[in-house]
Amino acid sequence: MAIKSVSIRIEEEMLDKLGFVADYEGRSVNSHVLVLIRENIKTYESIHGTIEGSIAPDVNVKPTRKK
Repeated sequence: MAIKSVSIRIEEEMLDKLGFVADYEGRSVNSHVLVLIRENIKTYESIHGTIEGSIAPDVNVKPTRKK
């Protein structure tokens, strides 16, 4: 499975708030964004049906640590 990188433009205040929520949940901002994306896909699929692909939205996809 390939791990891709995505850049987003986000207002500084929104990023600060996202960081606050992520920290409260015990996650990094990146991990928290992945959780939000998985929840969004899961909700979409529950309403509209499964999107073609081999990875279920509940799978925790994290890049491997660099050695």
